[in-house]
Amino acid sequence: MPEHVVIIGSGPAGWSAAIYAARANLHPIVFEGAITESNRIAGTLPLGQLNLTTEVENYAGFPSGNLAGYIKSAIPEDRQNEFMIEEHPHAVTGPELMNLMRQQATNFGAKIITDDIVSVDLSKRPFVVKSSEGQTVETHTIIISTGARANYLGLPSEERFKNRGVSACAVCDGALPRFRNKPLVVVGGGDSAVEEATYLSKYASTVHMLMRRDVFRASKIMKDRAESNPKIKIHFFREVDEVLGDDKTGVSGIRLKNNQDGTRDEIAATGLFVAIGHTPNTAFLKGQLELNEKGYIKYSTPFRTYTSVPGVFAAGDVADDYYRQAITSAGTGCMAALDAERFLAAEGL
Repeated sequence: MPEHVVIIGSGPAGWSAAIYAARANLHPIVFEGAITESNRIAGTLPLGQLNLTTEVENYAGFPSGNLAGYIKSAIPEDRQNEFMIEEHPHAVTGPELMNLMRQQATNFGAKIITDDIVSVDLSKRPFVVKSSEGQTVETHTIIISTGARANYLGLPSEERFKNRGVSACAVCDGALPRFRNKPLVVVGGGDSAVEEATYLSKYASTVHMLMRRDVFRASKIMKDRAESNPKIKIHFFREVDEVLGDDKTGVSGIRLKNNQDGTRDEIAATGLFVAIGHTPNTAFLKGQLELNEKGYIKYSTPFRTYTSVPGVFAAGDVADDYYRQAITSAGTGCMAALDAERFLAAEGL
């Protein structure tokens, strides 16, 4: 018998969808992703991008304080050592929040499979999903919540200091104590980079914007905003040559390369924010759903999570190229589960 709903992806959107679907007795199956080296490198391990962050101060309901006692009471002992981070006085950590969501979905009966979906057949119902280990599942509805991964520069030193000064989300991390009243670096010259730099200027002592050329890709209004901000210093023809720091304190500076004459210099900084775009995780769809010009799944109906194929719903960053926040992803996960439930009811399933 086909399943009622299969959820592909395990970030805030996927777990919120699983919680709502499980409470509606839809017995969801969640393919949370495989634990592989290729997924680690790509940033697509189970539990989503939030599992790669440290403190999460802006998710409602988790104020600062010692959450260890509560977390230990909520999570089975055999999983606690995988994600417990005791040193976090300011907020819940990303791994803790994601594991709490996962456990909540499990408590209501969601079935979790630790594997990647590598292909889907959306040409007819029931739909068919196929995993990397060869498992095939038929399902009446699918919720896609595979997210979008941040584009990074590809430097080994950048990888080394992720979550210790290297970030791809100013709104997520910019207000953390590590970055307050300290010099920071933003890489990029588009609208997103200016937005990141402007946001960070609320907290940083100085924000250095590094641009590969001497021309902004950003719109004129955003360009003017960067140039008129006294805290933003713009460096043309500059690229990151190396992220500097140590294992104890994290990022301490950035070595820059002038791509015109090859000279190098260093600037002090406690943070590097990479703002060169995101890539939605939609390759496995192989063109079976309509995407927007940036490659994100396109919603077919305003204020609904419907896609171009009836019975297939999208939630979280895989369909959101604008907000990209944990709390908005969780909201659309809820919406997708409710949309799937109502679709099944209308079909008499």
